[in-house]
Amino acid sequence: MESERKKVLVIGVIGADVHAVGNAILNHAFKAAGFEVVNLGVMVSQEEYIAAAIESNADAIVVSSLYGQGELDCRGMREKCDEAGLKGIPLIVGGNIVIGKQSFAEVEQRFKAMGFDRAFPPGTAPETTIEALRELLHMEDQQA
Repeated sequence: MESERKKVLVIGVIGADVHAVGNAILNHAFKAAGFEVVNLGVMVSQEEYIAAAIESNADAIVVSSLYGQGELDCRGMREKCDEAGLKGIPLIVGGNIVIGKQSFAEVEQRFKAMGFDRAFPPGTAPETTIEALRELLHMEDQQA
């Protein structure tokens, strides 16, 4: 039954980023919260996220970045998702996603303008992301 199917997340670290620790923490937290996780690891291209999302019939894509180039690495991702048949799939991004000290409210607005549903600053607790996913995927009534 559809209601018993676990929600599937595709996660990974985008671009040339090799920071694996946060990805491992999210992987563990998402699984503990009851999600099925397709973890692509580090140095993931937009195309790899999209292919994995199609293959796994994913419910959301969670993009991490720590090396500061997330804004460049994420440009055009919503359009590529739409073109690949993933129109409306929730896109979440988090980490150190821009270079230098910038107002996160402004950074968040830029990512939302790029089609991301949520953007989180460095140091965001996994629980905050899980809560956002439950909201985006209409799982409010399902608690871990």
